[in-house]
Amino acid sequence: MEAEETRESGVAGEPGLAREGYAVAAESGAAAESGVAGEGSRVAGESGVAGDPAADPISLRRATATLGGRPVLRGIDLTVRRGEVVALLGANGSGKSTAVRSVVGQVPLSGGELALFGIPRRRFRDWARIGYVPQRTTAASGVPATVREVVSAGRLARRRFGPPRKADRAAVQRALELVGMADRARDPVSALSGGQHQRVLIARALAGEPELLIMDEPMAGVDLASQEILAGTLREQVAGGATVLLVLHELGPLEPLIDRAVVLRDGCVVHDGPPPRAVGQHALPGHDHVHPHAAPDAEPIRTGLLT
Repeated sequence: MEAEETRESGVAGEPGLAREGYAVAAESGAAAESGVAGEGSRVAGESGVAGDPAADPISLRRATATLGGRPVLRGIDLTVRRGEVVALLGANGSGKSTAVRSVVGQVPLSGGELALFGIPRRRFRDWARIGYVPQRTTAASGVPATVREVVSAGRLARRRFGPPRKADRAAVQRALELVGMADRARDPVSALSGGQHQRVLIARALAGEPELLIMDEPMAGVDLASQEILAGTLREQVAGGATVLLVLHELGPLEPLIDRAVVLRDGCVVHDGPPPRAVGQHALPGHDHVHPHAAPDAEPIRTGLLT
């Protein structure tokens, strides 16, 4: 796994849940200030700053970041506008996961500016507006829990203190239905397949009813049936007005939903515009490929492989 995907531990939140990949509820001002969304859905904080209702959900300007002393982001600009579905593409090590983890607060920026819903990152508190699905991991992570319990953790940012309310239970049930896991709600997550684990993680994020949904490689290692279910789920969220940022290697079944593709190479943006039509690495902009049967002096065919 590439360095940018290294996860951090020790996030404050529900005992036994944060370190095992569940939603994180920041019940104190200090935790909210850290902004770390952990391995799960989000951090709950105070919503003291309302921001501009028309502001872009994500605005990164000249963002830089390092991991292990190595520069990973080298001054990238990334804007995600309301209602957009943006795919963040690139080869392994290009900085895709680091970029989204910097947005949710898991990786601190060493330079540049980040605003969420028009609010500077250092003052942003309303993490319930953001749903985050990390790179594929097991929903259980060794902790005995049912599917419903894991998905219910996605409501922590909205519920904060006290038992689940009727609205919480309804949101959890709807999220389970959206990803086709309602019939497995009482099953232990340890009994699920890889694709089902991923659907549970997505349901956990959807349970919080976020305005902005950030998903890091949601299709990686997922069987075709689960991919189609996830694509349908995302289609419904987009139809409802959600804003979506996806880290992808290939567009696959999500291609019809993508409004814009942003391609990273070596921590820099090399393309920001219409998504490529083809599927796979050869769909990505930035590669000049000469067909093996072409004449030696032939013009390169631009197929888009990032190498």
